[in-house]
Amino acid sequence: MRKLDAYSISIGVLGAVDTYLTATLILVPVWVTFIAWASFFILGGKSSGLKQSIASNLTGITIASLTLLSIALLNANPLVAAICVGMGSAAMVQASKIPLLTAVPAIVWGFASTVGTTAATGNPITAPGLDNPALVTAVAMILGNVFGYLSEIWGDAMTQEQTSVGKRTYV
Repeated sequence: MRKLDAYSISIGVLGAVDTYLTATLILVPVWVTFIAWASFFILGGKSSGLKQSIASNLTGITIASLTLLSIALLNANPLVAAICVGMGSAAMVQASKIPLLTAVPAIVWGFASTVGTTAATGNPITAPGLDNPALVTAVAMILGNVFGYLSEIWGDAMTQEQTSVGKRTYV
């Protein structure tokens, strides 16, 4: 089977599973799982892409959390909030000096997903327990990366064909 056809099946089926799970059992924003899923693939997939994507996404979540916490502690007006976000943005770029975190967009996706989850849930970054937006975002991003990894494994498995000498090759 052609790779795009195989990936259409694996991503389509697992996308439906992801949507069902996040609506019923693992109550996290499905859009965050899809952002992380894309992050996994854009970083090259495989185990190396999984590690880099999760590390980058979690770094963005951490920087966003610190930024949102600073804004909350300063009871900030729009100018102070803008300065805090600017500092957080600079921190994301500086974090990319670490070899595992060289993909700034994957860090930004973690940051943006945290801010979006905070806005979507109405819960402040200081919310305790399982409703904390940073925790919700982290679970969603890890889940999305795992779905990316699984869809790649399944998609690759469907692209295998037998040759005349019985060896496996990829189409």
